[in-house]
Amino acid sequence: MSGKRKSIRKDKRAFTGLEAAIVLTAFVVVAAVFSYVVLNAGFFTTQTAKSTIHTGIKHATSSVELAGDIIGYGTNETAAGQLGNVTFYVRLTAGQNPVDLNETVMSYTVEAGHVLMTKNWTHCENGTMPTEENEWAFTFVGGDDGDNLLERGEKGQLLVNVVDLNPHASFTIEVKPPEGTTLAVSKTVPASVYKVMSM
Repeated sequence: MSGKRKSIRKDKRAFTGLEAAIVLTAFVVVAAVFSYVVLNAGFFTTQTAKSTIHTGIKHATSSVELAGDIIGYGTNETAAGQLGNVTFYVRLTAGQNPVDLNETVMSYTVEAGHVLMTKNWTHCENGTMPTEENEWAFTFVGGDDGDNLLERGEKGQLLVNVVDLNPHASFTIEVKPPEGTTLAVSKTVPASVYKVMSM
C-alpha cells in the first residue's frame, strides 16, 4: 500500500496540466490587453488622420468666390481719368461655413509693390466707398441678417479704394478670409477709364 502512495506522489501529470492551464490563461489575458491597446491606438490614429484631412481640405479650398462683375470707378467724368475705386461681390462657395468679414484681410499688388489695406469701419457701417487710398470696406446686398458673417444666400459687397492707376496698369486684389485659400482678383486697367465701368 505504501508503494502505491509513493507512486501517486511521484506522478506529476496533474500539476503539469494545471501549469499549462495557467500559462494558457496568462497568454489569453496578455493577448486581450495587447489587442485592446492596439485597437485603441488604431482608433486614435484614425481619428487624428480624419481630423488632419478635414483641416487640410478646409484650408486648401476656397471659402468665397466672385458673384458678379467687377466694377471700376474712374477719377474723372471723361475717359481720360485714372482708376481710383473698385467694387465687387463675393459669396460662399458650396458647402463652406460662414466667413467672418471682420477677420478678413484685403491687400492688393501693383507694379510698384504689395500693399496691405486698412479696413474703414465708418464706411462699413454706412455702406459707402472709402475716400482714402489703400482702404476698404464691406456691406451686404440683399438678405442681410444684421451680423458681419457672410452666410449662405448672402452677398457681400467689397468696396476698395486703390492708388490711382493709369490705363494699362495691372493690379491684383487679394481677399484673405480667416479660413480657406485666398481669392485673387486680377485685372488690367482699360485704355479708357470712365466714371463707372464694368471690368
